[in-house]
Amino acid sequence: MSQFDQMYLDTCEKILNHGVKTKARNGITYRIAGNHWIFDLAEEFPILTTKQVAWKTAILEMLWIYQQKCIYVDWLRKRGIKIWDKFEISEDGIYRNPDNGQETFFGKEWAGTIGTSYGYIIANGGEKGAEDQMDAAIDKILHNPADRRNIISMWQPPFFNKAVLPPCVYKVQFLVLDGKLYTFVEQRSCDIFLGVPFNITQYAALTYMLAHVTGLKPGEMHYNMVDTHIYEEHVEQIKEMLKRRKDALPAPKLWLNPEVDDFYAFDNSKELKDIRLEGYQHLGKLTGVVKA
Repeated sequence: MSQFDQMYLDTCEKILNHGVKTKARNGITYRIAGNHWIFDLAEEFPILTTKQVAWKTAILEMLWIYQQKCIYVDWLRKRGIKIWDKFEISEDGIYRNPDNGQETFFGKEWAGTIGTSYGYIIANGGEKGAEDQMDAAIDKILHNPADRRNIISMWQPPFFNKAVLPPCVYKVQFLVLDGKLYTFVEQRSCDIFLGVPFNITQYAALTYMLAHVTGLKPGEMHYNMVDTHIYEEHVEQIKEMLKRRKDALPAPKLWLNPEVDDFYAFDNSKELKDIRLEGYQHLGKLTGVVKA
């Protein structure tokens, strides 16, 4: 069994046994106040084996945000990813929330996008003279590794009036210590069944990739989760995963193309040619409705 499977299933049991049933904005959840995991990335690449995680989709979504800084949903669709379709602003400039029917006018200039969120904020709107947060983070890792202010923050409310969905994972801090790259990730809202497994895999991949291109080794990833919850619609799937505990499998290995020395040069096609997950075995797919 992978270490991640063990930590994940223990947390699921805690939520089912002790979580507070709450009527949230988008459904009934069973929630605990918070959760903190530490992953030793030198020992294991964290991805669940008790259910299939679409790792290419997870990494491509991460590249959409951090490498491409893109807000156009079609970029993902062209790669077979439809997760963000429900958050796309229509051609008439109106976002129609499929969960509650609410309509919000953003303007036709935002058609086909998610508005001013995620990658838009990392690039600080792409305004002339504005600091690109990703560029700055890589520069500090390379040239000022002792910096204690190497933080990417997407929690910037001035952008949110034109954002369909404020970021869930909203902050990552980088620390270089003893030749290793450590990451510290903050997530405000944590859908333990669908969102969290994706997020863990993509931020672990981000750490590996940045370490790879800056001549470092991956260190620990500290993952801090605040509102950690299971949606009522996902309870049976979680129970099925708990039944699979005894059959959980070892973690796979992440391979990165040794010839790539620039984060922005990693292939972001559907094939992800510069990235492989070697030896990934899982106990089968489990699906559920996306809640956000």
